[in-house]
Amino acid sequence: MRRIAVLLMGPTGAGKSDLALQLVQRFPLEIVSVDSALVYRGMDIGTAKPDAATRARFAHHLIDIRDAAQSYSAGEFVRDARRVMQQIWLRGRHPLLVGGTMLYFHALTHGIAELPAADAGVRADLDAQAAEHGWAALHTELAHVDPAAAARIHENDPQRIQRALEVHRLTGQTITALQQARRALLGQHAEEATEVVELALAPAERSVIHRRVAGRLGEMMKAGFLGEVRSFYDRGDLTREHPSMRAVGYRQLWEHLAGVDSLEQATEKALIATRQLAKRQLTWLRARASSRWFDTAHRECAQQVSDMLSGRAFAGHAS
Repeated sequence: MRRIAVLLMGPTGAGKSDLALQLVQRFPLEIVSVDSALVYRGMDIGTAKPDAATRARFAHHLIDIRDAAQSYSAGEFVRDARRVMQQIWLRGRHPLLVGGTMLYFHALTHGIAELPAADAGVRADLDAQAAEHGWAALHTELAHVDPAAAARIHENDPQRIQRALEVHRLTGQTITALQQARRALLGQHAEEATEVVELALAPAERSVIHRRVAGRLGEMMKAGFLGEVRSFYDRGDLTREHPSMRAVGYRQLWEHLAGVDSLEQATEKALIATRQLAKRQLTWLRARASSRWFDTAHRECAQQVSDMLSGRAFAGHAS
């Protein structure tokens, strides 16, 4: 059987989910989430997770597979995604990988490094060091041991700073060197050759994204986003350092509940962080030369994507 994988990538607010639902009604596709927040149960409003009715009607994979207290790595995503993709192909259908977690897309298409498992002791030491000196100081340390990693990791990204330093302390090698030894995982064997179709979705004008992000955050707050975050805050087994609670929006509202910011300040910070996330996502997408770009602000975007897929990947399949 001809194996096809369609990658539907774009910044937050680009309209990926709506387009995905239109595509699964026209082509033999099943949605595979490529989103590091959608994996967590209970994180529904702040992630714009598809509702139960939508998921009952259209197959969605890799959603609600972790508790918020658990971690989920790019390596685990690649393992889970490849398993799900194999199952979809065996059903005579094809995976539509949809999301904005660009690290996951990159790991799936370009391979993933063989990195050591997380070490609680090393992480505790790094957290203590950060508490005393700040994450900027640890970023400076990273710049000494791994300048390449420090150049691509922002000093306000404690999760990635911690991981890079952890890898160095555990192995004596830089995370950059280990990542350069990665192996491709999508279609790596000739007998498993996969036709990969990359679609990049984004409005031509960045202001469109800004308006959509602001509107969506407002709707989330009206829908009870603060209460959702409060339910995690009140559990007692979570902290602001858990990967789930570092997600954009959750992190800022957690700070409000902790008394650090007013609700107005937290909401404004969440809006700014979401815009910054969209900017980073767009920067990553522009580096993928094999992507076909579509302007989601164009009223014929869905038809344009469908026409392209009909002609290139699914000739004779469109309904």
